[in-house]
Amino acid sequence: MTKKIEVARLRYDEGCLAVHALNQIGDRWALLVVRELMFAPKRFQRIRAGMPGITAGVLTARLAQLQEAGVVSHDERLGVYALTPAGHGLLPVLEALCRWALTIPGHDPSRFISPTALMISMGVNLQPGPAPDRSEVAGFDFGREAFEASLADGRLLVRAVSQPDAPFVLKADGNAMAVAVYGTAPLSLLIAKGVIGAQGDIAAAQAFVDLFRLQPQA
Repeated sequence: MTKKIEVARLRYDEGCLAVHALNQIGDRWALLVVRELMFAPKRFQRIRAGMPGITAGVLTARLAQLQEAGVVSHDERLGVYALTPAGHGLLPVLEALCRWALTIPGHDPSRFISPTALMISMGVNLQPGPAPDRSEVAGFDFGREAFEASLADGRLLVRAVSQPDAPFVLKADGNAMAVAVYGTAPLSLLIAKGVIGAQGDIAAAQAFVDLFRLQPQA
């Protein structure tokens, strides 16, 4: 019985290292489950909220597969799923896929984007150049999820928080926040139109989001 299960789990019968990786995380939705857990452990329904196209049954199966692969752990007492160190090691893979996607026509940014997906995207689309004159924490409040982001050595550092403690906090869902970060309209106009909410130093918030561009980097 054990042997049959192992054979069924083997997706590609090759010795290539890329194939070995795909045998662990190559099923549909698997990397997106990893994405949703990248910054914080979550319960089942919170994970599913970040992937509105997935069914409960498929998510259950993917979580089980990722646990077996050593990518996800499950605290049965708390009902919380979290990435293992191996799971966190997939962040560069997700970032590389985002960078590659920027070079492929057809991306539709109006489709659903989860808060975690946007924060990973921002890490990819931070434009190279000199560091800002001042370094500060940026707050992003998506309602059920919130993050603090800061710059260090040319990278965006993101951490999930219950309540952002920052000089400014932008408030919106994932798609509206993407408009604020990547769009051309000034934050003041988006705030006036009710597209996003904000509190704190709006000029500093504008300077921060101006550091991001949704375009390939040379």
